[in-house]
Amino acid sequence: MQLLVQFIMRLSFGLAAAMLCVSPRQVTSGYYRNNMYVLLGLGVLASLVAWMAPADSAIPVWPAVLVAAASYVGAVAWLYEKAGPGFIALAAIAASSLTGAWLSQANAAKDAPVGVVTTDGVAPRSTAPQMAGVSGTLRTLDPVAGGLVLGVTMAAMLLGHWYLNAPGMSLAPLKRLVTCMVAALLVRGALAGAGLVLELGAAGAFDLSQWLFVAMRWLMGLVGGLIVAFMARQTLKIPNTQAATGILYVGVVFAFVGELTAQLLSRGKPFPL
Repeated sequence: MQLLVQFIMRLSFGLAAAMLCVSPRQVTSGYYRNNMYVLLGLGVLASLVAWMAPADSAIPVWPAVLVAAASYVGAVAWLYEKAGPGFIALAAIAASSLTGAWLSQANAAKDAPVGVVTTDGVAPRSTAPQMAGVSGTLRTLDPVAGGLVLGVTMAAMLLGHWYLNAPGMSLAPLKRLVTCMVAALLVRGALAGAGLVLELGAAGAFDLSQWLFVAMRWLMGLVGGLIVAFMARQTLKIPNTQAATGILYVGVVFAFVGELTAQLLSRGKPFPL
């Protein structure tokens, strides 16, 4: 349950943050309104999962509830084409989601007995004292980078789909999101690479099964995502938004698989992978 709530909170943060980068002067309000419904569903799902989780699971409920409430308010704002309140709601969603991801991660580590690992926590005996600060910094950045990869990729796919409803919109916002997707993947790759090197130095070589998951994480979640972004960018030069949207659908699948694999690989390890 912890892994699911973490994934939803990261996705909600990234999607809200990506929508903040799209100009309402270039994109019709229906795009924001429909995505608010997506965020509302994610918030409700995370709230139910956190509420039904065991009492000792350390999953906070209130950030997910705030995400759902802000999504509802934002959907109403965009229904009446009120961009100002709509963007305030998006900022609230991003802040609440990221806070929820950080809190659940910190609580899991804090509540773990010495020498015991949890879903998103670390084993206190597994990290050298001088590396504790590095581990904490990387784990703080992990939900931010992972959430941006998930959210920007999904926001780009949903925007590409929205061109079917409003074909007269400028392609500039979609191109911008694809560029942001590349930037998010590069940052995520740097963070994952640093975590992998440090983990290998602290724990030694992985076994074959772990290396297979690492390969899937990198080939699909990072390298595959960059290839998808390049293909989408080239397709938009034609321009063909339908083909680009189909390519971005693949990118969303790659991002989901890559980030879920990364969360599984990082379970009980001091450094995010």
